[in-house]
Amino acid sequence: MRDNGLSGRIAFVTGAGGGIGRAVVRLLVEEGVRVVATDREAALLAPIVAEYGAGVRTELLDIRSTEAVEAVVARIEAEEGPIDLGASVAGVLSWQTVVETSDEEWSRVFDINAKGVFRLGRALARRMQPRRRGALVTVASNAAGVPRHAMAAYAASKAAAAMFTRCLGLELAPHGIRCNIVAPGSTLTPMQTGMWADESGATQVIAGAPEIFKAGIPLGKLATPEDVAEAVVFLLSARAGHITMSDLYVDGGATLRA
Repeated sequence: MRDNGLSGRIAFVTGAGGGIGRAVVRLLVEEGVRVVATDREAALLAPIVAEYGAGVRTELLDIRSTEAVEAVVARIEAEEGPIDLGASVAGVLSWQTVVETSDEEWSRVFDINAKGVFRLGRALARRMQPRRRGALVTVASNAAGVPRHAMAAYAASKAAAAMFTRCLGLELAPHGIRCNIVAPGSTLTPMQTGMWADESGATQVIAGAPEIFKAGIPLGKLATPEDVAEAVVFLLSARAGHITMSDLYVDGGATLRA
């Protein structure tokens, strides 16, 4: 069996209680990674505790706080060892037109989706750079690359997170540290289903919505959280050892992106 360079490493995952985050935790555990799963509420982490017990370390973390991010990262490094893998999965949705969006809503979305990625990326980079090893993955969105109706705050925040990750990757590349992005499309998570008015939501997403210039999904299905997590784990692994600053779209072809 080919070694993918993951076994025994420590991975730090934000948004671990969500659909994609939990799938990332699951796949990393299967690869023999020592996972630190973080989220803002104990209830979100409860299923991970129930499934893995002491096999996965859970930490409450509000990524809107620089002090909290620095404190948790420092504590993990002191108590568990060096963090070699980071996955920024935490994110929030905003479903409003620009004229409906308040300053407070814009700031809320950016504070989590963009500044949260910055806070964790900076904290891990400060520790990884002197060691000259590590890999970081940001879960952004295909909305970062294609305009979306009534999603300006979300799309702009995800675009900011993606470009930050690429800039960080450029700075860290001479130190042997890779930074990449996974950009999911419509995925079967509570964030997605929460936008549906009824059980026909999946069918409508797959078909697309020409009236708001939204393409459908050529593969004819929604992604599962595992589809996205597989891409995250691949980019964290040694099998992606010569890939950095890449933006991998996992959206069934929905953006028709080259």
